[in-house]
Amino acid sequence: MKKLVRFIKSLFVRRRPVQVPADKPLRRWDVRCLNSSGVHRMSCVEWGDPTNPRVLICVHGLTRNARDFDDLAQALSSHYRVICPDIVGRGESDWLPDKLAYAIPNYVGDIVQMLHHLDIKEVDWLGTSMGGLIGMGLAAQPKSPIRRLVLNDVGPVITAVSLQRIGAYVGRAPDFPSFEVAEQFIRGVSADFGDLTDAQWRHLTTYSVTQEGSVWKMRYDPGIGDAFRIAPVADVAIWPIYDAIHCPTLVIRGERSDLLLAETVQEMTRRGPRAKAVEIPNVGHAPMLMDAEQIDVVRSFLLTV
Repeated sequence: MKKLVRFIKSLFVRRRPVQVPADKPLRRWDVRCLNSSGVHRMSCVEWGDPTNPRVLICVHGLTRNARDFDDLAQALSSHYRVICPDIVGRGESDWLPDKLAYAIPNYVGDIVQMLHHLDIKEVDWLGTSMGGLIGMGLAAQPKSPIRRLVLNDVGPVITAVSLQRIGAYVGRAPDFPSFEVAEQFIRGVSADFGDLTDAQWRHLTTYSVTQEGSVWKMRYDPGIGDAFRIAPVADVAIWPIYDAIHCPTLVIRGERSDLLLAETVQEMTRRGPRAKAVEIPNVGHAPMLMDAEQIDVVRSFLLTV
């Protein structure tokens, strides 16, 4: 029996990172999580002082990854220990055998297990699109660890138009004969990110694709798109979850977003946590928070007493 107990505990022991001095900007480590699909590995990138009790969790969108937040994490790493996970099925994390297990409740469970492993009791949260839905799911829970919540271009209503747009491309990317062709594809499907520099597009592409032999492939499980092709396409509303949130909340909207409508943002400022709202001009879904002005929006909200 003791051996069985030790084995079960071993499934949830965090793989310790190589010890890196606090002045080094980036560390990567893994945590093992469990859901109905089995044990899987979630990879995380960490910035700032690992002993800092003030923690910021940054979670990416549906097909994105932890490295989207490099610029923001560096900018805030003097104030926070910034942890950016690759949600399972993306980036450096494992893929799940059961594709229907790619679901918000399971992602929330993975984050709770990660916080438990790290013995973190309280966090601030920034979530882009899917990452915001995960944040809302966690913030709505009794005794939630979230102190402040930033929702980047997502809210309690997701439009059918945006779901149709996402379903048309997610999991259907071709193999690319070169990195340059991959970058052009990403620029195309992600044009609503805004007027990014060549260096920023290159950064996003570098961590979005991986080379396998003579071709480049997207670095996410195509199976994450299965749910978009079996579920009825209609507006999705989760107002009861939003209304259960009590922490200070900021909602950021891209001016041209088709996923988060202006009228939804207006309603978010009137009910639930009564979010503060900021709109980013000349951007659709979703602002990438890579330039100084967008980062300052987040910084001023999180660091204001």
